[in-house]
Formats: sequence, C-alpha cells, structure tokens
Amino acid sequence: MPKFILIITLIICHKVASAQSGGLQGKIINDDSIAVSDASVRLYSLHLGTKTDTGGHYQLLHLTPGKYILQISAVGFTGRKVQVTVQSGALSEVNIMLNRAESKLNDVVITGVSRATEVRKNPVPIAVITKKAMDQQNNSNIIDAIVKGVPGVNAVTTGPNVSKPFIRGLGYNRVLTLYDGIRQEGQQWGDEHGIEIDQYGIGRAEVVKGPASLSYGSDALAGVINMIPGLPAMQNNKLTGDYTADYHTNNGLIGSSLGLGFKDNGWRYTLRGSGKMAHNYRNATDGYVYGTAYREYNLSASARVDKRWGYMQFAGTLYDNRQEIPDGSRDSLTRRFTRQVLDEGDDIKRRPIVPDADLNTYRLNPLYQHIQHYRLYSTSQFKVGSGSLNVLLGGQQSIRREYNHPTQPQQAGLYVVLNTLNYDVKYNLPAFNGIETTAGVNGMYQTNRSKNATDFPIPDYDLFDIGAFVFARKSIGKLDISGGIRYDNRSLQWIDFYVADNPANGFQHRVTGTDTAGAYLQFPNFNKNYRGVSGSLGITYNITDRLLIKANVARGYRAPNITEVGSNGLDPGAHIVYLGNRTFKPEFNLQQDIGLIAYLADTDISAELFNNNIQNYIYQARLNDGNGQPVVIVPGNSTYQYQQSKARLYGVEVTFNLHPTALKWLCFNNSLAYVKGLNKNENLLSRFGDEARYLPFIPPIHYRSELRFTAQKSWGLLSQPYIKLEADAYAAQNSFYALDNTETYTPGYVLWNIGCGTTVKNRSGKTVLNVFVQADNLFNKVYQSHLNRLKYFEYYKASPNGRSGIYNMGRNVSFKVIVPF
Repeated sequence: MPKFILIITLIICHKVASAQSGGLQGKIINDDSIAVSDASVRLYSLHLGTKTDTGGHYQLLHLTPGKYILQISAVGFTGRKVQVTVQSGALSEVNIMLNRAESKLNDVVITGVSRATEVRKNPVPIAVITKKAMDQQNNSNIIDAIVKGVPGVNAVTTGPNVSKPFIRGLGYNRVLTLYDGIRQEGQQWGDEHGIEIDQYGIGRAEVVKGPASLSYGSDALAGVINMIPGLPAMQNNKLTGDYTADYHTNNGLIGSSLGLGFKDNGWRYTLRGSGKMAHNYRNATDGYVYGTAYREYNLSASARVDKRWGYMQFAGTLYDNRQEIPDGSRDSLTRRFTRQVLDEGDDIKRRPIVPDADLNTYRLNPLYQHIQHYRLYSTSQFKVGSGSLNVLLGGQQSIRREYNHPTQPQQAGLYVVLNTLNYDVKYNLPAFNGIETTAGVNGMYQTNRSKNATDFPIPDYDLFDIGAFVFARKSIGKLDISGGIRYDNRSLQWIDFYVADNPANGFQHRVTGTDTAGAYLQFPNFNKNYRGVSGSLGITYNITDRLLIKANVARGYRAPNITEVGSNGLDPGAHIVYLGNRTFKPEFNLQQDIGLIAYLADTDISAELFNNNIQNYIYQARLNDGNGQPVVIVPGNSTYQYQQSKARLYGVEVTFNLHPTALKWLCFNNSLAYVKGLNKNENLLSRFGDEARYLPFIPPIHYRSELRFTAQKSWGLLSQPYIKLEADAYAAQNSFYALDNTETYTPGYVLWNIGCGTTVKNRSGKTVLNVFVQADNLFNKVYQSHLNRLKYFEYYKASPNGRSGIYNMGRNVSFKVIVPF
C-alpha cells in the first residue's frame, strides 16, 4: 500500500510539473520563405536545443516559464537571437526567418571557454567544421576530415586509418582531443594508432589553436579538438534517423553507419552503430602497401532528460579496431613487400615475398594490433539560484594489444589496459556588473596495467590530476575582454617492474614477488609530482559588425607523459625502442596571437599570426654511440632517446574566400598555413649547426584552394547540386630535424581533387537522400607527406628505382550516400 501511494504521488507531481511548464514551437524559413532544415535552435542559458526537421519545424518542451534568448543558426545563414517568453502551461509559437549569409562570426562555440560564447567574443583562434563540410570530403578517419577543413591542423600518419592531430607544429600529448567535452584517453602519446572515435557519428568539430590549459589542464599546450556527436532531427514520439553508405576505390573501404533518434516529451534517446573495413591501399610506386588493412566497429548511445532544474545526459561508446602493422620490409631487387615468418632467426634479407592474393584481401594478416575503447559518461547542468552548476563524470578503458610474433600469432607482444576516471565540476556565477565568471575543478585518475605480453615499453603506473581555475569575461561597448588563471598538480608513480625469460613461450614476461630473484629490473620505482600555473588574457575589438581584431596572450602547461619519463623498451607497432628520462621538467609555453577577421559582403578574410616560446620542450632523437653509430638494442628496430631543450614556433594562417553576392552560384575558397619550428638547444647547435636547427614533425607550407559552383535552383528532384575543383599544395620541406637522419628532405607536391554532390528530394520537398562523389589525387601523383611515418620504413641505403620508404595513397574515388528518415 505505501508503494502504491508513492507511485500515485509521483505521477501527480509529474502531471502538476508538466502542467506548470511551458514550451516553444515554430518554423524556421529563409528569406525566400523556404523551410530551413537541420537548423540549430538553442536556449544556450539552459544548454538545451534541437534541430529543425525537413519542414523547418522545431519544438522545445518542458521549459520553466520566463524570458529566454532563443538562438538560431544554420550553415549558409546569418544567425539570429530572439527574446522569447515561455508561458506557464502553454506552447508558444515562434517563427523565425533567416537571411542567407556566409559570416560565421556569430557561430556559438563551447570549446576552450567556460560557457557557450560567440566566435566574435573569443580572443583565442577557434575554427569550426560542420558535418556537412566533412561529408563532402574523402575521409578515412575523423582526424583526416578535420585536417582538410581547418588551416593550421595537420596529422602524423601511419597508413590511411592512423592519424594523430598536430596543431601549428605540435602534437601527441600537446593536443588535447575531446569527445563531447570529455578527454579522450587512449595512450595518445603513441603514433602507431589513431583516435578511437567514430567518424560517422560526429556532427561538428571545434578546434582551439593555442594553449588551452586554462580550461583543461595539462596536455592542451598546442590546442584542443572537441568532436561533438551529431544528433538526428527529432520529432516527438517518432523514430527518426539516418543511414550512411561509403565506398573508396583505392583500398576498397566499405563503410556504413545507422543512427537512430527518439524523443518522448522531456527525454531524448540516440543510438548509432558504424563499421568499416579496408584492404591494403596502393600507389603507382609501391603497388599495394602490405600491412595497411583494417576493420573498425563502433557503437554509441545516449539518453538525455531536460527539466526545470536543468538537464542530465548519460552516454556510452564502444570502439573496436583491428589494424595491421606495416614494417616496410622488401625484396632488395624487385622492391616487392616481404613478410616476417620467424621470431628466432628472422633475417630481413631472407623473408619471403608476400603473395598477390594476400595484398588485395580484406582478410587481416597475423601481425596486427587490436585496439578497444569503452566509455561511459554523464554530463549535467543544475540551476543554482541565478547561476548554474555543470558536472561531468566519465570512465574510460583503453585496451591495446599488438600481435607481432608470427610463430605464435595468439601471443601478444604488447598488451596494456589503461583505465581513466574523468571529473569536471564548474559553477557559472550570476553576472555581476556585466562580468561573467566561472570557477571550476577538474582532472582525472588513471592506471595503466600490462597483461600477458612479451614486450614492455612503459611501466604500470598510477596517475592523479587535479586543477582549479577561474575565468571571467566582460563586454565594454565594442571591446570584449576575457582571461583567467589556473593551478595544476599531477602525481605520477609506479613500483619496481621486473621481467624474466618465460620458459613457456621462449619470450619474456613480467614477474612479481619471489619470482623476481635473478630477474631484470626494467623499471625501478618512481614517484614524482608535477605542478604548473597557466593563464590567459585576451581582447576582441569589434570595429564593425563584420570586421574585428583579436589579440591573446596565454601561458600553457604540460606534464611529461609516461613514455617521456618512464619508457625503456620496444614498442612493436612503432618498431622503435624508446628510452625515457626521469629528470624531465614540465613544459611551459608563452604564446602570443593576433588576428584580423573580416566577413564582408563578397569576401571573407582572416589572418592569424602566432609566436610560441616553449621551455623544457621534449622531443625524440636517435641514440648514437661514442663513434656516432646508431645504437641497436633490438635488431631491426631503431633506438630513440627523449631530449629536452628550449624551442620556438611561429607562423601564420590566412584565408581568403570569395562569394560574390551577384554570383551566388560561385564560391572561391583559399587558405595558407605556415609554421616554423626552431630548436633552441645551444649545445646541439654549437656541435651540429643546421642539422639540429629545426624541430621534428614540422609541416611545410600548405596552400589549399577550392573553386565551387552551386546551383541556386533545383534541377528537378536535385536540390542545389554542386561541383568543385580543389588544389592541395605542399611546399618542399627543407627545414627539418636532420641530426642522425631523424628526418630527411621532402619534395613539394600538388594534389588535384574534384567532387560533386546533391540533395535528392521527392515531389513534396522532403529529402530522400544526399549523394557525394569525391576523387582525391586525381592524377595519381606519387608523393610522400613530410608527416608520413611510412616515409622512413626503409631497410636499404639504395633501391633499384631510386625511391626510399613507403609513399602515400594514390588516386582514390569515394562514393557516399546518406539517407535521412
């Protein structure tokens, strides 16, 4: 009986609350009175929003009565802010018209700041790439999609599905990747595996260029990439979704993704499953590149409830990738790829040639890495008086196995499990005298454990991060000022780690307890705290609504990662023996940014200059003996030892986009990115001069141009079909870290791409499908990217065709179809 009374009471309370709450509904149209689909309609003070359906309709329910600012944005339109009033127990009708425009100054971003803000009000350089822009490109992974859309962002690659982001010449743990605002923790210090995120499930990516330690702590020295999941356009009590089919001709990539969404009053549910597989890619010099096939599967789900007190979301993702491990071994005369078949007695020069049947197959070879990533998290916002409290809690597990023993293919060479608990709590204080202030605490607890493996490049460790910050901003007329300060502490420790011969398989294994007698102490115990203060101060001056100047000064902080201080062993996937240094200090940088942005009637122009000075910069260098010869600890593998010195990076990014109002069908987009990285290690410079003058992994000058023609009227059932021609040009890189042949000169090249696409609608105007066709490297250019690690996969000093290492992908045509329903 008491339970029955409780249930009735809860139902009555729910009905009363529903009756007291209100809502908004309406239609979004353009200046031609045509419905705008997929427009974002948001109440940013509540972090609540939705998207319009194919008819331009939207609904926001279960809102607390009161006055709000409704913000509407859509690609190709000028955003609008409208003050609305939510009536108690009523559904208010608010219809909005958007004007066509290319200006993105009013875009609202959530990354790198304390709360949602417009691009024009943020002094830090921030770029946004939408799902529509990503869909129109030929992408093998999510990082490739971002690289093609954001100047100043590059990637270190190891084949088509392995891309690690670099921002302005800095990468790995200096670029913090986020998924829906939560740190992506998957052993990102390595470069032989990619980011564990479903490329088909991302609806938007925001890129912060420059130190963002203020909001996130360590590992955001170069910037932040926040990948935000896409949501289907939802209608109440109706199942909606989309299906994507993707095919690439070069490596036979077959990709598909199904996303579902359901809305039930205050609750919203999403579910997405994706998969892709590819065989080895090919080019005109290497043919099929052995060891570059992969299979990847993803699953994600979320549930969100919006109430008067705020909102709460629960979400989870699963990632599973099997990626082959290339090593570049070849026959010295024919240059055909060979493969390892022995563990003991393996000789590079005597390996058998890979049969043709094994080069063009979706079946993976026995030497591959298996990467799994699981994530559960919740994000919430609670109204506290006139302010709000945001809480993010998340748990992740990254499992990485590398199978590199051909005679015992079930025995993992590397097997590590990384567990991470993330927390982030911040309070947005009520505005006082026009000052918006946010204070917060965030960090993580992390453990790494080795399992049944034979190689141990890093020790088992425990890590705890905590940091506190305060951030404030204020607008004074045409001037926007923002800044803050942060303090971080990281604790890193591990106990003695012993290895010994394993009689069961002939390799090595970890031993503990009494078994350590006579064993090798590979990682002596370690315990250290790293501390750092970071901060930023910036201004934006709005000369006019379409012309503004930005300036920002920021100090970033990064604690050394586990490989830099603790590594002492072979990483089979990288074919490198890493040696760390326990005496390393944290990195600190001081970066100055200044930018000019103009969104005029016929053109968009932006120029962003930066200067970045780094103290205690950590980088890899090959280890030589006293005679200058390379040190070989494991035969067939290079040995690298981490170094630390001062460094400086500076450069510029320029964009010029022409879109004449008199020729709305024409668009001519151009971007140029330049960065120079200087090594300030005076000892090396005095001994080796120009060979040590530059930093490693610095991209050459990159120019990208796109000429696009878009029909302004429908052609029958085809809505706004387009065709585009692209030139992707990289200058020669002769400013490289040449000491010990760590890097070599890379010639310049130009890739020509062409693409087309359209939206197909039925006679009633409803979207039936979206079609995209893109051909990259149209003329099958033979080239090597300077940031392609496969460039250095070479075992011979000379080759019959005069080419060294492995080359990038040849011509690749992609066909993509997206069906909304």
